[in-house]
Amino acid sequence: MLEILPKIAKIQASYATGQPLVLPLNLTISVSYRCNSRCKTCNVWQRPNDDFTLEEYERTFASIDRAAYWFTFSGGEPTLRRDLPQIIASAYRHCRPGIINIPTNGIQDAIIPARIEQVLQAAPGSEIIINLSLDGIGEKHDRVRGVKGNFARALKTYAGLKALKARYKNLTVGVHTVISNFNVDEFEQIYAYVREELRPDSFISEIAEERVELDTVGMGITPPLPKYQAVIERLQQGIRQSEASGVSRITQAFRDRYYDLVKRTLAEQRQVIPCLAGVASAQIAPNGDVWTCCIRAEPMGNLREHDYNFQSVWSTPRAAELRRSIKAGECYCPLANAAYTNMLCHIPTVSRVALSVARESAQSLITLRPRATQAKTASQPS
Repeated sequence: MLEILPKIAKIQASYATGQPLVLPLNLTISVSYRCNSRCKTCNVWQRPNDDFTLEEYERTFASIDRAAYWFTFSGGEPTLRRDLPQIIASAYRHCRPGIINIPTNGIQDAIIPARIEQVLQAAPGSEIIINLSLDGIGEKHDRVRGVKGNFARALKTYAGLKALKARYKNLTVGVHTVISNFNVDEFEQIYAYVREELRPDSFISEIAEERVELDTVGMGITPPLPKYQAVIERLQQGIRQSEASGVSRITQAFRDRYYDLVKRTLAEQRQVIPCLAGVASAQIAPNGDVWTCCIRAEPMGNLREHDYNFQSVWSTPRAAELRRSIKAGECYCPLANAAYTNMLCHIPTVSRVALSVARESAQSLITLRPRATQAKTASQPS
């Protein structure tokens, strides 16, 4: 993690000057729009397919080299690609990412665990995070996701992924819930089920956004702020009551801060902290278009038209225009993937997180000392 600090300084300089002095720290790679879900909150499966080949990814990753630290391989459903492990092996060989994140709907329960094991073997030095999508319990999940039997299959996939943890210490298995108008009223039941029954390594939630990428603009899937605010406050309550330590405590503090930003972004309808999409983070569409983010999904250029040279696309006049638009505050959103990178590059936010972690650590020590004294006294003979 320490190796990203010099990159953050260059990212801040890039944002200040408007010049692309460094490639993005955080990259999302959409490997295909193909999907075996038919979610009420997403129409990505209806988009035309023009997927990059493994060879095209090889050339692209070679041009990125060691710039990016955090990769997300998404879709569609990314595990539908049989060559997903080979794609990730290529990214690992050229880029050596510290974190690789893969979301999945879990439908292919007989295939996904083995495919993820191949990923783990292909990237032994990266932290691999698999997030299973869960938008309801039982048949409610099936209705939101549009596939009968999805919930049962997802649980089988989850069990298969958890079994891998015994052999791969770099694996994190999480659960991800999209809060929409279709499930916001049942969130408390979802939360209790995940925490008490599944007990994942992490549980994250995002609001259902209307995205150009997902072809959901105008669908009315986003819940009203008062309802979503109650969900956020429940999540924050769980974070603050947890007894996390070490890296997990830092992660939880960032997540707590993220939920504060979401509330303010939705209420104030503006960028609460500077958005560095197109500077610190970016997304590559299945056809090679490079976007600042998936909310706007406006191409800076296409990698096929630039001989698979990411730096060339990153430096186009169109890229500069999009950066100016974002910096001017012409858009705002609570997109989690970009927001975490924004927070990491925002000194006031990092300072607040550091103070929060220090305060919690000090409180833990104060709480533990009386317990330790009592235990020592109890162990002494009378």
